[in-house]
Amino acid sequence: MRLRPADRVKWGFPTSIKLLSGCLLLLTAGCSTVSPPSRDIACDAALPPKVTLSADGQNATTTLSVLSYNIEGLGWPARSGRKPSLMAIGRHLSEMRAAGTAPDVVLFQEMFGDPAKKAVRSSGYPAIESGPHRTTRARGSTKQKLPGVSRWKRGELGLHVYGSGLAIASRYAIVDSDRRAYGRKSCAGFDCLANKGIALARIDIPGVPTLIDVYDTHMNSRGASKAPAPRNLAAHDRQALEASEFIDRTHDDSTPVIFGGDFNMRHSEPRWENFSRYQSLALVHRICKDPASGCDVRTSWDGDEPWMDTQDLQFLWSGDRVQIRPIRVEALFDGRPGSPRLSDHDGFLVTYELSWKASDTRRPGCSPIPGALVAGR
Repeated sequence: MRLRPADRVKWGFPTSIKLLSGCLLLLTAGCSTVSPPSRDIACDAALPPKVTLSADGQNATTTLSVLSYNIEGLGWPARSGRKPSLMAIGRHLSEMRAAGTAPDVVLFQEMFGDPAKKAVRSSGYPAIESGPHRTTRARGSTKQKLPGVSRWKRGELGLHVYGSGLAIASRYAIVDSDRRAYGRKSCAGFDCLANKGIALARIDIPGVPTLIDVYDTHMNSRGASKAPAPRNLAAHDRQALEASEFIDRTHDDSTPVIFGGDFNMRHSEPRWENFSRYQSLALVHRICKDPASGCDVRTSWDGDEPWMDTQDLQFLWSGDRVQIRPIRVEALFDGRPGSPRLSDHDGFLVTYELSWKASDTRRPGCSPIPGALVAGR
């Protein structure tokens, strides 16, 4: 898989706060005392999923559910009073895990302040990896200036207050991980206060013949960045390119891919056009909109292009030995009974079917997986 070369998103500081000095913003970073969550589980410790055989015994299938969720985890001065809702997110996911109804994998965005980090940790997932930290250096990014002029009053300080805010949590072992920060010349406006980027977690599902590469990102916002349109569009374009380069470098085509997050492309044709130049992954929304796909759509989609109405998306790629397809999409944390709205985003939950030849099913344990290591890493 070679990846071809709107917004209610969080950097919408009130006008008075925009005029505060960079020193005040840096002070909020200095108050952070909680490290990004990281947790490991042995590959033979995770409970295996239910595997179903076809009538002739030739094929095996199982499911993998993946939630993408922007938890609105900014601290003061960007947000205030978020701690109760963030703690409720962690508690709700933990209760779902205890009941056996939690997503298998969660892609978190905006895990910025200490309460957000604690919320992710308290969700109880046995394996967690975080994205780029505040001091993670961007490598291989362009040094060419963006259109327009850099302004410190809109957060373009040349340094980061927050890390990427990304975390990937899994009920299965994460046997490998990697991360890339987007370049310092690849952000615009208040988004530059965070070291945004992309994260990889390579997941080992017991019995499945290959690993599953799961990626998470949060890309530059539009109006909320307070940067002029040409500047924030160019920043988003650079991030799309850098994300595609990272996936191309870390991924083996024989391995399935799930790529999710907050892409900040809602209602923006130019952003979609740029993004599509760099990637060849299949979009879950496009697949599930087709009635012939057999995908169970349990959320309200209006119009012919429902992917244009949301920031929260998931993409996929099937491997050589394991095929992957979405079979159900639904909202979580959307305000329904038993699914409280605790962020300015709903969670986007996709259930995938994984299928393979039954003869390829791996035996229990941590047996080596062919192609588990990416060439050149």
